Amino acid sequence: MIALKLNYKKLFIGFLAIALASCSDPWDDRKSDDANLEINLTQAIANNPETSKFAEALVKTGYDKVLKQSKTYTVFVPTNDAMDKVSISILNNTDALVFFVQNHITLTAFSSVRDEPSEKIQMFSNKFLVFKGTNLIDDAPIIDADNYVSNGVFHILSKALTPKMNIWQFVNATGSSIEMSKYLKSLTELNIYKADSIAKLATVPGLYADSLSNSYLRNVYNLNNEKNRYTLFLMEDGGYTAEVDKLKPYLVKNSAARTDTYSSYFTVRDMAFPKAYLPNELPSTLTTRFGVTVPIDKTQIVSQITLSNGIVYIMKKVDVPVANRLVTTKIEGEKNTTFFPYTNYNRSTIFYRDKKDPKGDLFNDIMQQHRVTEGPNFFINYTASDLYSTKYKVYWRAINDVQSNVYQQRLIVGTVFKTDGTIDLTTSLMAFPYMNVELKIYDEVYIGEFSLPQAGNIDTISLVATATTTVGNNSLTLDYLKFVPVVN
Repeated sequence: MIALKLNYKKLFIGFLAIALASCSDPWDDRKSDDANLEINLTQAIANNPETSKFAEALVKTGYDKVLKQSKTYTVFVPTNDAMDKVSISILNNTDALVFFVQNHITLTAFSSVRDEPSEKIQMFSNKFLVFKGTNLIDDAPIIDADNYVSNGVFHILSKALTPKMNIWQFVNATGSSIEMSKYLKSLTELNIYKADSIAKLATVPGLYADSLSNSYLRNVYNLNNEKNRYTLFLMEDGGYTAEVDKLKPYLVKNSAARTDTYSSYFTVRDMAFPKAYLPNELPSTLTTRFGVTVPIDKTQIVSQITLSNGIVYIMKKVDVPVANRLVTTKIEGEKNTTFFPYTNYNRSTIFYRDKKDPKGDLFNDIMQQHRVTEGPNFFINYTASDLYSTKYKVYWRAINDVQSNVYQQRLIVGTVFKTDGTIDLTTSLMAFPYMNVELKIYDEVYIGEFSLPQAGNIDTISLVATATTTVGNNSLTLDYLKFVPVVN
């Protein structure tokens, strides 16, 4: 048996030796007899009569020295004909020329033969270009691929890779001619949320400062980010104004100027999406990160601008029904902010539950039971943000599934506490009456409605126990609340 194992081992080693002898480095296989493997990228590009003008640009910018180094690079080299089509404003400006050259160079070797048919590559310009198939980088055709040299590979292009603006740069460039762009720019100074003003204080000036301090880039999508790709629908002035005006009755603030600001913000926040949609990829509707369904009418497209991190569509209008804009606010019961009384409550009587309803659906909720030490009233408090100035219909789902008795609880919206710990019901926004929490009811229950005169946040929403010390009658439970806005 041992001899048999030794024979198999010898046979395996023999096959392995043959396999190793027949294999070689793909780099060597491709160009093993190529004299270019004895020279570097700078020399090879300069020696090629079709790429001499890009070689001159390398010398002017100092990148000829970079491409002599022992690191491994890939260079996408425009032909002389392609270089002749590059703007004089780039070729005659040192900084612009450096940026232009950087947009053609990346670290490591990228062959036209790859495992992935499409690959995103970071260039020295910090732009990300997509190597598509075997013969296209960004929108430039490769006419001579895989020219290997001692420190990398270069591909010859029939079109130069002139750096494109990103979406945020385009917004800034159109800020004096398009009202929507002007407003987006203004959010570098205007604050939508308190956190925005804090970010502005901490921002270091520079190219990407807006990414940290502009309210849109912070709270919607960072359209200054080169790593990701986006679609922005930029409306012409008439369509933009019409959409803002539709929202004004639902975003009433304490001044006309603030109403304008918030109506504009809630209009534009639904115009950006985290993917670059080509025209043939645009669906009939898109849903924003805020839950708003936006109809996409391709007949309203005026023009399409392809940028370094996505696509901007200039639109006559993007007509979003008000009912789509007014999204429901859902408050999860287990995500409470505080309790009241704030001290001396018995934490062991509060349960954050993972449950399964009779249909087999999982849910999380909060339940408070067996409380006698805190007095007759106990509150579980919540908060809600970005509410509209309109009427709201209120629902709760409250599961009474461990007790044998029905108990009552109430909801107070905009709770105002007096200094003695009682509630000022006259100034609280809405105090709903106590309602039964029936046994093992898993459906939503309609509580009632309230009106919010000004748009904004509600700092305190309270679930309130019955005013009794009788164990079992002062319980609380909540899966979720729903505030459903009503279209006027």
